[in-house]
Amino acid sequence: MKKILLSLLLLTPLVAYAGSKQSIETPAFDKKIAQQMISESIQRFPLAEDVTVEDAIESMKLRANNLNFKLVADLPLSEQVKAMGQEANYMRILAFCDALIAKRMVEYNLIFGGFLPCRVAVIEDSDGKGWLVTMNMDMMLHAVDLPEDLKPMAQQVRDTIYSIIDAGVNADL
Repeated sequence: MKKILLSLLLLTPLVAYAGSKQSIETPAFDKKIAQQMISESIQRFPLAEDVTVEDAIESMKLRANNLNFKLVADLPLSEQVKAMGQEANYMRILAFCDALIAKRMVEYNLIFGGFLPCRVAVIEDSDGKGWLVTMNMDMMLHAVDLPEDLKPMAQQVRDTIYSIIDAGVNADL
């Protein structure tokens, strides 16, 4: 499992170069392992039975504010798709961040820039069921050796994001 996690972290910089004019060599990888890595790096949380996507979003915004995490981006993707003349299920990306912690993590290792800010996708599936989708924060924490002074900060980010998600899933205001 650690090998898979490390491979995922090593692939992140390669994705950053995708589409650039710079030629890079990518390591050969097994497609099944890559699919497993991607699947395990993401967490999906169904909204509680009576919670709408709008309720979830408002609850997450309130929880983030109460925990001093800033909403730094709000991307209404399904609205963009509709503006382009196509139908789309609800799809919106919210990005939360503590800029001071982000600064410290990136100063330690640039790879953390690929994970910033913490994103939560709010999605309705084809059945109209609402979901919150985000990075598996535990996987990220356990795959990287952090110095002792950064571990509590990383754990705080993880706990805060999971608290924000919990507020959304259950519409806890």
